Amino acid sequence: MTTIATMFTGLVETTGTVAAFTRGAAAWRLELAAPALAGAGPAGVALGDSVAVNGCCLTVAAREGERIFFDVLEETRRLTNFSALAPGAAVNLERALAAGARLGGHFVTGHIDGTGAVEVFEPRGKDHYLRVRGPAGCGRWLVVKGSVAVDGVSLTVAEVAGDTFAVWLIPHTLGATNLGGRRVGEAVNLEFDLLAKHVEKLLASRAG
Repeated sequence: MTTIATMFTGLVETTGTVAAFTRGAAAWRLELAAPALAGAGPAGVALGDSVAVNGCCLTVAAREGERIFFDVLEETRRLTNFSALAPGAAVNLERALAAGARLGGHFVTGHIDGTGAVEVFEPRGKDHYLRVRGPAGCGRWLVVKGSVAVDGVSLTVAEVAGDTFAVWLIPHTLGATNLGGRRVGEAVNLEFDLLAKHVEKLLASRAG
């Protein structure tokens, strides 16, 4: 049987609210209030489904009413902005891309490369300007007009300076995702373009 890797698009379906994030004997347990995804039928998630939470691919471990539960490894918590999650926090949610579905963003794996710190977030005209400083060395995966996923949101890179990049956010993105509530100094999950990482590896293998 062929196994197909889970993929996302970076087009957030809805947001959820953290109800609890507690440490269990085997893993952390993340409980989200997510009415739009917790319902029964084709619109709702099932046990074992993959969901990108702030861009991080997690597996649905349980569902009760309007609540969805995920098990989170300590490593995942440490390497993402999950370490700052608290009850009441909004998180971006996207179910895995279905075969044959329209791809409107870019290919996102749900594997976070690291976190970045918000340096500037301000309105400029009707849009908002967001500048993020990423982890050391990430600049090699960034190119103007290329793609980056910020908290699971597919965005187009507008500026690059070393390991810092900027994007523009339209009013719809601010209203449909949790990015509208971000503040300077906060951490955001980052996933850089998959193609850039593959090209880097191919070039390195040739050079070697």
